[in-house]
Amino acid sequence: MNKYLTNFLKFLVFLSLGMGILYLLYTNQNAAFQEQCKLDGIPLEQCSLMDKLVTDFASANLFWILMVLVAFTISNISRAIRWNMMMKPLGYQPRLINSFLIVIIAYFINLFLPRAGEIARAGMISKYESIPVEKAMGTIVLGRLLDVLMLLLIVGFTFLLEFETLTNYFQEKMTGEEEKGSLFQNPIIIGLGVAGILGVGLLFVFRKKLETTKLYQKIKKLLIGFGEGLQTIRKVDNVGLFIFHTVMIWLMYFAMPYLCFFAYAPTANLSPVAGLMVFVFGTFGIVIPSPGGMGTFHFFAMEALQIYGVAAADAFSFANILFFSIQIGCNVVVGVLAFALLPLINRGYIPNKYFEPKTIVDKEV
Repeated sequence: MNKYLTNFLKFLVFLSLGMGILYLLYTNQNAAFQEQCKLDGIPLEQCSLMDKLVTDFASANLFWILMVLVAFTISNISRAIRWNMMMKPLGYQPRLINSFLIVIIAYFINLFLPRAGEIARAGMISKYESIPVEKAMGTIVLGRLLDVLMLLLIVGFTFLLEFETLTNYFQEKMTGEEEKGSLFQNPIIIGLGVAGILGVGLLFVFRKKLETTKLYQKIKKLLIGFGEGLQTIRKVDNVGLFIFHTVMIWLMYFAMPYLCFFAYAPTANLSPVAGLMVFVFGTFGIVIPSPGGMGTFHFFAMEALQIYGVAAADAFSFANILFFSIQIGCNVVVGVLAFALLPLINRGYIPNKYFEPKTIVDKEV
């Protein structure tokens, strides 16, 4: 019971964080929107940011929203295939449909408890495919390490591609040479910075006590199992195909915001480079632990769009269209379907028995 209560309280904390940031963004944008209405001579009673959001959602092109869903699906098919390729050298061959549905469910769980989806992912593949949890976690950790590497490469490429644009942006933010003020005067950035510093400080102060906790001991035990999983990349059958699916995952991640540009008139003419910038900025917003990047994604995506001349109110509308299309349309709807399908397709299914990795079989031959 304590475990469920703890998880529920964690969910409330993360949800409150995300909703708080989103509310603060809405409040600031609504004030700016009404100021613009004054300048344009529009009566305040006819000037509501919420009405604009509803209108913008209603006018979004459904075809391109569906294309975002297609890109989401392709990225997760590639992730499932890549995951299976990492498990095969360990002696396991899970069904692709199981790996795919479990990946989808993990995204759904992450909406409620950030990063908890990865733990659930290892547990579910263990349940349905009889794979030891620690070995599954090793492959999941390897996949995340590869994701971090890909993200760093994409960030580096974006910085080289838009060096002057980004240099001017950060210079303006650090010096405050624009009407909105310095980035480091923004209450959201200040709050995130203070929370980060306090978190690191608490971990340092209580590090000795943390080493005696059950959680620490569990993590230490899991690390032993990670070793075998982390070595699987050298043993995959087709390294070229493995790299292809790794690239495909991130290519589809980029495609999602870029395809969504075409769904909304103020962003329809933006370039792929702008899409890349929104993707990179938005990814940083999702990394921060709030439900699916609620609030933080909006903030960073808006910053990226305004670099390319999109008005703040329009940028806020786009951030909401993309966020709720992915998180509600993709993660929630598809996630619930995956939850329902997974036990159904596994009725009477007996997973493949453990077989010796290829290198060991060759030695016996």
